[in-house]
Amino acid sequence: MHWTTLVSPETLSAHLGEAGLRLLDARFALMDPAAGRRDYLQSHLPGALHVDLNEDLSDLRKQGQGRHPLPDAEAFAHRLGQWGIAPDHQVVVYDAGDGSMAAARAWWLLKLIGHARVAVLDGGLAAWRGRGFPETSEVPEVAARAPYPGRFDEHRIATAAQILERLDEDSGWLFDARAPERFRGEAEPIDPVAGHVPGAINLPFALQLRDGRYLPGETLRQRLLPALAGRHPEDVVLMCGSGVTACHLLLAFEHAGLHGARVYAGSWSGWISDPARPVAQGA
Repeated sequence: MHWTTLVSPETLSAHLGEAGLRLLDARFALMDPAAGRRDYLQSHLPGALHVDLNEDLSDLRKQGQGRHPLPDAEAFAHRLGQWGIAPDHQVVVYDAGDGSMAAARAWWLLKLIGHARVAVLDGGLAAWRGRGFPETSEVPEVAARAPYPGRFDEHRIATAAQILERLDEDSGWLFDARAPERFRGEAEPIDPVAGHVPGAINLPFALQLRDGRYLPGETLRQRLLPALAGRHPEDVVLMCGSGVTACHLLLAFEHAGLHGARVYAGSWSGWISDPARPVAQGA
């Protein structure tokens, strides 16, 4: 097992139960934060542990960093130890469907801390169930380990200050994964200010999918390359509403072989926490 972006239900099923495999169930619903845990307890992949976007993949105590601030590296390393995850394990994360809530976020945090072999189940639980693969309500007992021996690669995390410094650059470096109506400022059901960062390009995460699964890597590459306008992926910053679906877009870039893009973790909700930062609306 050496999966680093996506793994199909069929491939994962063939390795289910192997000693080096760790499964994380990251199901989450923004409007009902308790739903993920509740659904996990009803049924999940055999051997999977539940991880919560608010409690495990964020630190909601932090102010001014958006709705889902990143946890401290030390806290996340401790969590990984509690989940029995070591550097030599193959980790697979899944959520209810396409990976956007919040499997890709867990994938990114594991990448940030230096874990190489981590992938998202393509199509999530919906695809798994569609093939009739096994589930269980049994919560596994996992032997805790020492905290994971890693720290976040800060170079892969973009900040508001860095965004501000680049606002005069030509477009093609900042991409917003939100739905078009939210990007344009026509509808904003979550955050108090509508619009987008000036100069950003709307690249809705859902466009990278077909029937809840990622498009083939080469198809994604041909879609994404024109938007880069000749820039290297390492120059690119990805954002969304709170730094969650931006990770889904990052996974699309990586699956397409366009490596090295950064995520603005605070994203739109972090950007508007300072009223002095400029806001644009429209296409």
